[in-house]
Amino acid sequence: MARPRSDIQERIREAASERFLADGVDGASLRAIAADAKTNIGMVYYYYPTKEDLFQAVVEDVYSKLVVDLVAALTPEGSVEARLERLFVRLGALNESELRVLRLVVCESLRSMERFERFAQRFQSGHIALIAQLVQEAYGTGVFAAGRHPLVAMVSVIALAGFAQIGARFAGPRLPFAEPPTGEPLSRDLVQVLLHGLSKA
Repeated sequence: MARPRSDIQERIREAASERFLADGVDGASLRAIAADAKTNIGMVYYYYPTKEDLFQAVVEDVYSKLVVDLVAALTPEGSVEARLERLFVRLGALNESELRVLRLVVCESLRSMERFERFAQRFQSGHIALIAQLVQEAYGTGVFAAGRHPLVAMVSVIALAGFAQIGARFAGPRLPFAEPPTGEPLSRDLVQVLLHGLSKA
């Protein structure tokens, strides 16, 4: 009879993500992580020889799954606008685990230039490459005006698809606006702002 698959690595990563966010990677205790994961420190070292290995595993476990979803969202089926909408919908639906890792990446990027460089290199072969390809196609098909530099388009897509939606999720209910859009309606509206702006003209 086969032994049941152990979830110990998952428990260690989950405990580590919480500790890293609370104490910073450098300040987090591996013993505390092991205790939170209901295991011993020997098992932590068995799976993750260094704290940096554990930190990278925490990020990659979540990020690699997100990239798979973004590849599916940006598949060349449909118009550029339809793919932008799928991108916005997926990023607007970041779950709690993904948001926690995002916060962790931002915090550790500010604390360590070495980690920032490592993240930048990984993201360039992940979501950055995917979005850059879509931006290039948007210029090639005339969806984006030729006079704008691609960097402006890239930053705009990332800001509206990610940070604007995250901000809207947390700030929307606190703002003095009746029935703010959320989810797919918000994603569609932000894509229209990206493509057409806010002006009546």
